[in-house]
Amino acid sequence: MSKLSRRDFLKLSGAGAAAGTLGFAGIARAQIGPGGPHVVVVGGGFGGATCAKYLRSGNPGITVTLIEPSSQFVTCPFSNYVIGGIRKIESITHSYDSLQKNHGVNVVHDTVTSIDPAKKTLMLKSGKHFKYDRLVLSPGIDFKWGAIEGYSEQASQVMPHAWKAGPQTLLLRKQLEQMKDGGLFVMVAPPNPFRCPPGPYERASMVAHYLKANKPRSKVIILDPKDKFSKQGLFMAGWKELYGDMIEWVPGSKGGKVKSVNAKTMTVDAELEKYKASVVNVIPPQTAGQIALKTGLADEKGWCPVNPKTFESTKLPGIHVIGDASIAGALPKSGFAANSEGKICAAAIVSSLRGEEIADASYVNTCYSLVSPNYGISVAGVYRVTEKGIVQIEGGVSPKDASAGFRADEAKYAFGWYASITADTWG
Repeated sequence: MSKLSRRDFLKLSGAGAAAGTLGFAGIARAQIGPGGPHVVVVGGGFGGATCAKYLRSGNPGITVTLIEPSSQFVTCPFSNYVIGGIRKIESITHSYDSLQKNHGVNVVHDTVTSIDPAKKTLMLKSGKHFKYDRLVLSPGIDFKWGAIEGYSEQASQVMPHAWKAGPQTLLLRKQLEQMKDGGLFVMVAPPNPFRCPPGPYERASMVAHYLKANKPRSKVIILDPKDKFSKQGLFMAGWKELYGDMIEWVPGSKGGKVKSVNAKTMTVDAELEKYKASVVNVIPPQTAGQIALKTGLADEKGWCPVNPKTFESTKLPGIHVIGDASIAGALPKSGFAANSEGKICAAAIVSSLRGEEIADASYVNTCYSLVSPNYGISVAGVYRVTEKGIVQIEGGVSPKDASAGFRADEAKYAFGWYASITADTWG
């Protein structure tokens, strides 16, 4: 990975805030005409909503149906800021009105229960069914319940994961508000790979930000099965500067691996120590969304292998898998990456349906994190499809010796990025 100067880093991260992909402008725009193909997109998050929108803008002759259970989408990006008390959940909640009214996407609020790849049909919970010419799945992630002894879907109502934004986000926020000063907040971090954002280490920062202002005698412990994590040096330096010894990170090699949890006693049993906590945030191991597993799109590890140029499944032709559920090489499982993949997938489908050559694609990804509301850090990268898959060709992280002004600017960029990408996805 190339080393970037501070100026180049800002250029790259700024470009990333404005665009998810490089080369999307080459998408064919000629209409296919009346009675054109029907593309169904399942999942209305950053990947699915973007793909549906860009399918229509790339070729209005395509009929696009987006199937999503929720009438509004609550984003995982910025959900940590709701937990930390610097944003309201309404500010991260988005409707599908613009996709329908301004872009001609047929939005159906229902749940897909089964897919028949041979007949190219899918069934919905309501009993309705749809026939498709191409299918795009953007099902996000699900959890490996039981991977941590004692942690189940029922236990998550006491020890929230808050890794799917919405009620779980509000539950964890409420528990923080009810926590007494001097209490212990324990986070059980997930193994790789995992959806990010929300990032575990940004969440610890936001929790510490809230506790420092309201319950300063409290402590945050991160129990982590891993021995390193993204932007680790920047996070740990920021924690020391802003929160002193309030945050303690316990890596896997030093007892961070968790054996079991008990929601009744609010205890977490790690390899070397047992913790009695006021609030426990368990982020379990993850897998592709259930509909992808049920359809046979995932490998033995629970993720979906795809052609990196088109995101068409390598297991079931005619079905594309984008976003967190896919195996996308060096691209992270982020909202930014999902938005990028949605555009590239849309471009590939439009070209394929017209019998045209599929253009090469490049990707830009920028992940911002707040250590405090005025202290931002980020990692940025440029990715390209090669014979080895999607690889990173350039990138870097925020300078470790940056000034307070630089950190404040990066925090501002984070908010600008969020406004930009949500408008691009649902606007």
